[in-house]
This record gives sequence, structure tokens and C-alpha cells, in this order.
Amino acid sequence: MTAEERVADEPTGETVSQPGGLGVRLRALWRALVIVWQFVPLLWQWGRDRKRFLLFGRSRSVAPETRTRRARYLKDTFVDLGPAFIKLGQMLSTRPDALPRAYVDVLSELQDNVPPDAWATIEPVIERELGDDIDTLFEAFDTTAISGASLGQVYEAQIDGQRVAVKVLRPNIRTRVESDLRVLSTLLPVLTYGADPGQAFTLENLTEEFATTVRREMDYGHEARMLREIGDNFANDDDIAIPDVVGSHSTDRVLTMTYLDGVKIDDVERLGEFGIDRPALVRRLEEVYIQMIVEDGLFHADPHPGNLAVQPDGTLVFYDFGMTGYLGPRTQDQLLEFYVGLATDDVDRVMDAFVEMGALDPMADRDVMREAFDIVIEQFRGEDISEYRIEQLVGQFETQLYEFPMRLPQDLALVVRVTTVLEGVCRTLDPEFDFIEIISEYVMEQGAGDDVREQIKTEIQEAVTGSTRSAVRAAPKVEDALDRVEREELLVKTVLEDSDGLSRVLAKRLLLGIVASAGVPVSAYLYTVSGLQPAGLALGGSAAVLGILAWSFRRRRGPALSTPQFTRHEMQQRQATDAADGDE
Repeated sequence: MTAEERVADEPTGETVSQPGGLGVRLRALWRALVIVWQFVPLLWQWGRDRKRFLLFGRSRSVAPETRTRRARYLKDTFVDLGPAFIKLGQMLSTRPDALPRAYVDVLSELQDNVPPDAWATIEPVIERELGDDIDTLFEAFDTTAISGASLGQVYEAQIDGQRVAVKVLRPNIRTRVESDLRVLSTLLPVLTYGADPGQAFTLENLTEEFATTVRREMDYGHEARMLREIGDNFANDDDIAIPDVVGSHSTDRVLTMTYLDGVKIDDVERLGEFGIDRPALVRRLEEVYIQMIVEDGLFHADPHPGNLAVQPDGTLVFYDFGMTGYLGPRTQDQLLEFYVGLATDDVDRVMDAFVEMGALDPMADRDVMREAFDIVIEQFRGEDISEYRIEQLVGQFETQLYEFPMRLPQDLALVVRVTTVLEGVCRTLDPEFDFIEIISEYVMEQGAGDDVREQIKTEIQEAVTGSTRSAVRAAPKVEDALDRVEREELLVKTVLEDSDGLSRVLAKRLLLGIVASAGVPVSAYLYTVSGLQPAGLALGGSAAVLGILAWSFRRRRGPALSTPQFTRHEMQQRQATDAADGDE
């Protein structure tokens, strides 16, 4: 009743297994009922937040304690619903563009630790996939799982005297997860109904990203290819260790790899016993990920401490390549541009790169977004951010919480996830960790070719020189201003600009409104004094004025009181066009 087919996996073009058939459809129908029933209390509360009586009424504010309580209910619901929803909760915990901060904080507690299935159910899977019994396939096999996750579990074994790790997909897990994915795709229109466009975009994108990611994780053939490709990219780096695939003992449900020892990267005490230089380790870890993302375009996308280890000589070990990201050349170029913007402290360049990648609405208020990016960059530098600044920024988006103009495409969402998780690991190892400093050094020394590197180096030097020059010039001016304040000679001039003539328009509308509103009492007075005809004329004149007033509020489609924000690339194109017209 359950069939499997190979379907194309965008954007790599590879194929992955995807169950289908009547069994999946029947299970999806049953799971839909279970899932909807579990979510009814939350959906009821969220609906009343928008309209107090669901169909009508004002929206209501939600206290932080209430939001946290709901987040914990959501977390427990994900755990009850099984592997697919545990994975979904983990992904949501790295997406503040999809959920409020309270939900993100609580869902980040979700762990992928699930009790392993009994060996009696796993042994037939291995023997069926590899075509022989365990004793013939392996010299030794420890039937106690050394790791258990929601989708698979790992065992230690031995082949030809070599220690290996055998990763086995849980029985029937593909059918269970595929049924849940179908339910999610069916319920998506319900979740996005009534949502503003920004949130709807995020939810649709998140669902597609989640489905793609979890299907890849359940295809060990895909993971084997990623192990080989990323391993080849670091073949000449002695301080990076990635398991080799044992092809003779691997299928799309069983993956056998060389066993690599190591201490979890967040075990600070053991690293100290090894004499590991933690700041140097952090720097190397960041450099490896920058290379994978910017240069190779293929990266390990799940860098939590359980998937990163360190050997006594300082070698970095990477495990679990089920979740990987792929970036096209254009996105890689724009990410390099983003890193250059960080290195040169050019916030406009950073925003332009986000616009070009489709991650930032080009119509966004650049002043507000500049403040937001400033805060993020300061956080990257490890600086303390005042709560007042955060509250002030959030206040500017308070009335449109989900209209924050960030729209993360699927490929960038994984980059953001990696950056977020990796920052937590690096802060554990080195509280003084400065991501911007590492970026600056990398883009100058390794991140680009000689010509681009020299250009970046010049830009950074110019930025530093300009800042120094400004500081030197500013000091005497500040001292002079303070002297004037003491002598009470400081004069402050304030100029209110109205380039769009807004005040004139408002004045006209106010005048028209006064005339229109006066028409009713004037008509009533004329009716009592002079009869129906003068009163009708006065009322008609009032209606005409009212029509003119209404007409003045018409506008073309587009945002009010704003002008389009163009990217630097577009401005360069316009300047080139103007220059060409001038030459003609």
C-alpha cells in the first residue's frame, strides 16, 4: 500500500526518496485529525488575539507570561506529535521572522534525543538493505545504540579491523514523516488565511524549506554524497576531519562511515585538559564555515555541539551531514558583498546585499532598518546592547510585528540558522568572540582573489583612516561647542522640511472638511428661513465640497508617504545610462 518514488531535489538536481501510495494518504488523513485536535486550543487563542470574538471585535494584547505559557504548550505538542514536529520545532527555534521571541526561546529547548528503537526492529532493516546477516557483514557489531535521534540511530561496528559508525534509518519513519508533511501542506492555507503578506510569505517558505530539509535527512544516499563532496573540499586541511563513507556497506537507509573519536566541542573542561587554545579553535571553526558558505557554496548546516568534536591535537571533527545547504554563485557573490559590508562597517552596503538576495524588502524604511542592522552588527562584535535600544526598535514595529521587512529565501534561511547556532557555540568557547573581526581578516586574506582582496583591503583602510580623521577633527569642534554652552552663546536652529508639500495638502483638506461640515447646519437654517430651494442648493454645495475632499484622498497603488529605496547596483545602472545619454 506504500510505494516510494525518487523525486528531484531543488536546487541540487539530485533525487531523494519520497513515499507515496494509499498508505501514506490514509495515514495523512488520520494524522490530520490528530494534529488539528492538538492545535485547537492554540488556534482558538491566536484567533481571539486578532478578534476578541473570532469574527468581530478588537484585537487584544497578550502578556509576556501568557505568550511563554503558550510557547511551552506548543513545545509539548511538538514532542507528542513525533519526529517530524520535533524537527519542525527545532527549525522554528532559529526563525525569529516567523514566531515571536518567546516562542523562539522556548522551542530552542527542543532536543533531538529520542530513545532508540529496539535492536530486534533495527537488525532486519540492516540485513535487508545490505543483503546479508550481521555476522557476515561485520567482524563485530555493538547492538547498543551510541546515539539516538528522531529519524535514525547510530551503532559502532568493525570492518576489516577498522572501527566504523553505522547509521540506520528508523523503520517506517519515511511514511510517518511524509504523512505529516502532507498534512502541513494541506493546513498551510488555513494558517496563512488572514495573515499579512509578510507572515504568509515566511510560513510558505518555511514549510517548503522544512519539507526539503527533512526529506534530505531521511535519504542517507544524499548524506553520503555530501560527506564525499565536502570531504573533498577539505582534503588538504590536516586540522579538519570528516568521516569517509564505506560504500560497500551503505544504501539510502543505512550509512556506514569511518569512526572518528573526539570530545564534544562545548566540553570546555576536557578541552582545557588537552591544552586547546579556545580562541584559536573558534577562529578556525568560523573560517571553515565561511569557506563552505562563500567559496564552496556547499555547507554543513547543523553545527550544534553534538555534531562538532575536537581531537586532542586540536583537529575539528564534523558529524551528521544530513542537513546541508547549497548556494548558487549569485548568492555566494552577494554574501561576500555582505561580509565586505560588515568588514568595512558599511551598513548601507549590508542592506543592499540583503535586497539583492531577496531577503529585505526594497521599500523598507532604511532609517529603521539601519538601526536594526547596527544592533545586529554590535551583537556580532560581542558588545552589550542596552535593553532600551531593543525596546525602542521593537516599538517601531509594534503595530506590524509580523511585517518586519525580512523575507528569508530557503537558501539564506539555512545560512541564518548556521550563523545563529554557531554563534552560541563560539560564545561558549570564547566569551570575547568577535565575528566581525574574523570576517574582516578572512575577506582580506582568503575570501577573494588578489584583485578583490586588494580592493577590500583598501576599503577597510580607508574606513579606518576616515574614522580616525573624523575623530581628530571632531575633538576641537566638540570643545568649542561646550565652551559656547558655558557662555550661553550656543544658538540652535531648527528647520522643518516638507519636500513633498504635505503640510499644504493637509491644510487644504482641513479647510474642505470645515466647509463640508458647515453645510448641514447652514442648510437647516436656510430651510427654516427661506424654504426648500435655497437649502437644497446649500446642501448640494456641501456635497460637492465633500466629494472634492474624498477625491483628494485618492492615491495610486503603493506605499503612502514613502519613496522607493533603490539598491546601489540600480543607482550605478542609472548613472551609467545618464552618462551614455550625455555622451550622445
